[in-house]
Amino acid sequence: MDVTHFVWNPSPILFELGPLQLRWYGLLFVSGFLLGYYIMQWMYRREGKDVKQLDRLLYYMFTGAVIGARLGHVIFYEPEYYSQHLIEVLYIWKGGLSSHGGAIGMLLACMLFQKHSKEPYLYFTDRLTLPVALGATTIRLGNFFNSEILGVKTDSVFGIIFSRVDNLPRHPAQLYESAAYLFTLILLYYLYKTKAGKWANGYLTGILFLSIFSWRFLIEFIKQEQADYNLGIGLNVGHLLSIPFIILGIVLIIRSIKNKPA
Repeated sequence: MDVTHFVWNPSPILFELGPLQLRWYGLLFVSGFLLGYYIMQWMYRREGKDVKQLDRLLYYMFTGAVIGARLGHVIFYEPEYYSQHLIEVLYIWKGGLSSHGGAIGMLLACMLFQKHSKEPYLYFTDRLTLPVALGATTIRLGNFFNSEILGVKTDSVFGIIFSRVDNLPRHPAQLYESAAYLFTLILLYYLYKTKAGKWANGYLTGILFLSIFSWRFLIEFIKQEQADYNLGIGLNVGHLLSIPFIILGIVLIIRSIKNKPA
């Protein structure tokens, strides 16, 4: 039976005003951070913490995420190209951000921020899990509007034709990931509301890493290769970068359970 596939061809630009452009990706990227900021305000007020320090935390997280995501893409996915075009490493507006690099950048930024606070490091990372899951959800929607991070060809009913790229029906890998990260957000919210204080710090961080990067590992099998080289081992760069985060997530969960409050 022939399947009529949905054709996706929106402009990535939401509106233009002279030389200025507002793109869907930029709007969804920034909105994820801002909504995450309000979520953390809610969490801090709920726990009786000082919300004033969140302004500085937002700055650290945004800076760490952007720098880490850009360098991650440059190092992990297109090292040969950028080694010959070093100035273009700064051209963030041309695209090329790595979620694995962004995760590393935020973890390092959180270390720097933690020096200004008396709270434990894993306390902050646990409170960042909901905003991070939300940001991952909105960023993948931005990738969908950009018609990037495409899936492989499929004749199934799930196939979408990204006509700005080609006329082949492909798995909407961006939507799969966005839905998976939304599920992770809902799970984290439930655990925070019902299990907070029952485990040691690091439990929610472990759940975030285990869930998001397990989903990422599975969806990589139906995504186009993003790196400009092939590993030739049946796994791509996205697979290999996800494995350490999955292991770290498991370690953090076990650690938090073993060290749970009496």
